[in-house]
Amino acid sequence: MSEETKRREALVYHAKPTPGKIKIVPTKNYRTQRDLSLAYSPGVASPCLEIEKDINNVYKYSNKGNLVAVISNGTAVLGLGDIGPHASKPVMEGKALLFKIFADIDVYDIEIDSKDPDEFIRTVKAIAPTFGGINLEDIKAPEAFEIERKLKEELNIPVMHDDQHGTAIISAAALINAVELVNKKLEVIKIVISGAGAAAVSCGRLYKSLGVKRENIIMTDSKGVINVNRKNISYEKAEFATKKKLKTLEQAINGADVFIGLSKPNILNKKMLLSMAKNPIVFALANPDPEINYDLACSVRDDIIMATGRSDNPNQVNNVLGFPFIFRGALDVRASKINEEMKLAAVKAIAELAKKPVPEQVNIAYKKRRLSYGKDYIIPKPFDPRLIEEIPIAVAKAAISSGVSGVKIDDWEKYRLKLSERTGGSQKTIRLIHDRAKQDPKKIIFAEADQLNVLRAAQIVAEEKIAEPILLGNKEMILKLMNSIDFVNDVPILDPKAEDQKINREKYSKIFWNEQKRRGISEYESISKLKERNYFGAMMVKSGDADGMLTGYSRSYPSVVKPIIDIIGKAKGVSRIAASNIMLTERGPIFLSDTSLNIDPGSKELAIIAKMTSDLVEMFGLKPIIALLSFSNFGSSRFSQADKVSKAVKYLHKVLPNLIVDGPIQSDFALNSDMLKDRFPFSSLVNKNVNTLIFPNLDSANITYKLMKELNNNLSIGPILLGLNQPIHVLQLGASVEEIVNMAAVAVIDAQQKKK
Repeated sequence: MSEETKRREALVYHAKPTPGKIKIVPTKNYRTQRDLSLAYSPGVASPCLEIEKDINNVYKYSNKGNLVAVISNGTAVLGLGDIGPHASKPVMEGKALLFKIFADIDVYDIEIDSKDPDEFIRTVKAIAPTFGGINLEDIKAPEAFEIERKLKEELNIPVMHDDQHGTAIISAAALINAVELVNKKLEVIKIVISGAGAAAVSCGRLYKSLGVKRENIIMTDSKGVINVNRKNISYEKAEFATKKKLKTLEQAINGADVFIGLSKPNILNKKMLLSMAKNPIVFALANPDPEINYDLACSVRDDIIMATGRSDNPNQVNNVLGFPFIFRGALDVRASKINEEMKLAAVKAIAELAKKPVPEQVNIAYKKRRLSYGKDYIIPKPFDPRLIEEIPIAVAKAAISSGVSGVKIDDWEKYRLKLSERTGGSQKTIRLIHDRAKQDPKKIIFAEADQLNVLRAAQIVAEEKIAEPILLGNKEMILKLMNSIDFVNDVPILDPKAEDQKINREKYSKIFWNEQKRRGISEYESISKLKERNYFGAMMVKSGDADGMLTGYSRSYPSVVKPIIDIIGKAKGVSRIAASNIMLTERGPIFLSDTSLNIDPGSKELAIIAKMTSDLVEMFGLKPIIALLSFSNFGSSRFSQADKVSKAVKYLHKVLPNLIVDGPIQSDFALNSDMLKDRFPFSSLVNKNVNTLIFPNLDSANITYKLMKELNNNLSIGPILLGLNQPIHVLQLGASVEEIVNMAAVAVIDAQQKKK
């Protein structure tokens, strides 16, 4: 994809279907006149009067306690510089999005049209009563220091300039672990910081709080080493001016233990790196291109511990590990500020989390290297589900113990549970699926590549390195479509009907006929069938010329499934195949089966479907908690449809005693833990978050998942075929580009599993 195409894609993303990336959603009913009279006049007067009596009631009766302002004047936006408040708004909306998806914090982005620090401060102070916290963003130094300092002094809510402290907190956590791994001490290490902006100064200050000696920190800017002889330097730079007779970065880094890069690409060369001390620690954090290339650095020094700001390298120093969770903890105890104790608590929580066993769902996503504490894993991954629990708790405890909290938390386990329920993790699930696929991409056939949506999906899959697409269809048409969407990736294009595929058709048809000749298929028919893309593609997978296939975008489900079953067949021990859909909901991913194939399965078939679905859940690193659904609860009806579910559950309890499964149960009881505990306390599902629903028939499963998808805007991944020998999956008719991309990632993961 060309840069121009990427530019257009970004513009469309921000413009359609609704301009921007965030919106306001009501949290209360508003259906009736009574609802509206409570929401506004006259009912709204009651909470107003309660707040007038006690100002702290504003947290009880309004959204202040979960509302953060992301505020900028657009003077230092990313690497774009001073682009002004209007142009900075998409970035601030993006920050708002991160707050929401990682920590369930609501955000208003506010862009202030002023470069005057005093005017900026007055404006923020004037609007501060609206918010529970203030996140300052993309304000140039040195004004950023003054703005943050004064606002922290004059406001009684948390204020943090993330550009300063975010990088400092995450890099400090990484530094603690890196220093420990190389058996050095923070008190004696020598650090060189390349860059002297807000982030660099904040890093230096936080490192000192950890125990690094001031005299062991050398800071450089575009003019070289900042020393005491320099004239006209800011207060912040003067804080790190050295007495050592050093002028250049090359001189400063000689013998250094640690390099912190917060400057520009490629300023650290091989010679400099070789001059560093034994077991050097290099954090090259310039984005998108670091101060030294990761692979180059590792090739020069095999004793290096390396981190960058990039997601495609180990040890990504990413601010998103910090700010959502720090504000979450601060808001939940109504902290009046984010102080040094709270920042250090976040640092230590992040550092300690990297030392703990990694959850299987994260481990699976990075299957090429089992994630465990070491030189390639010194900080957690951004999508580690434990971050939402560990960091807010640490921050909240620090706020309470340092005396800046407005409320206290008595039951920390209850708070931990509440935190875990904050985010359903749908986007995290998608990210983990994609990341896992990227670790070991497979050759995936797109059987209907002459359909525009399918081709767009293949383009994304190729560019994101999720899979290696193989395009099936009319070559001339595909090339024409590729040109129209600027699809420049070099990928195989195969037309099963074309003359250049005659040898492959003959090869595949012989295999097919030898297997099918006693099932009434003639040799001529086998040759003819291999001109059809689904037969051709399935034979490619069977023969090992491809690893998986996606099909079904433009054809009916039954017509597509038949050639797959004919050629691929069932996995060992599987009596029938099934299909499952993953619904990405607010409570997390929920697996629904059977959504596409078995019309009215019997009790034994239901049990088999449940077992295959549990294997699928485990494939994604989750523990299956399974409810077999019915219109009745636990034998309250002896009607045959309910009775077969009872028998299926009984069979599963006998054959798979360690599987957490129960039923028959109505869907509301399965999904509402309180209701279940109250009425059926004996159920094995009590106090557990059900994530797998097995339906009694195809009608109920198919209708349910499509209703969930359309009415609740739940993203669906699937249907995922269960029980086949090879990873072939059938798309829903007219699937979206996003759905096809996600299914391609699933096909890759399926192929990874089947090749173990």
